[in-house]
Amino acid sequence: MSQSGSQAAAFFRDVRRSGVVWIVRDDDGYASRLSTDGRGIFPFWSTPARATRAATIWGNGLRAGSMPLVFWRDHELPDLAREGCRIGINWSGPHLVGWDFTPAEVLNRLAAADRPGAELGPDTA
Repeated sequence: MSQSGSQAAAFFRDVRRSGVVWIVRDDDGYASRLSTDGRGIFPFWSTPARATRAATIWGNGLRAGSMPLVFWRDHELPDLAREGCRIGINWSGPHLVGWDFTPAEVLNRLAAADRPGAELGPDTA
């Protein structure tokens, strides 16, 4: 499994266990990037350490924050889906890179994380 693949698998495993999703934000909202086609990608992390490291790398006064997994799943993901955004998962490294998914793909992987022995790689749907 690639580094991004193992980071993604860790995300779904960790948030299922903790019930918390981590973000990087400032007073104006969540940190994001634009995809090559101009759509927003909003990254999320599975632990406070990962989010804090990302906030430090991104700089510009960003900080880690959290929200309950249930709120993220039931409110944030549907809102981001309506806006046509993608979801970055546990981006890491000096340039904060990793996989991103549609909100529907994230919901499918969250459901798969509840099944013992489920594979959470790119082909899980």
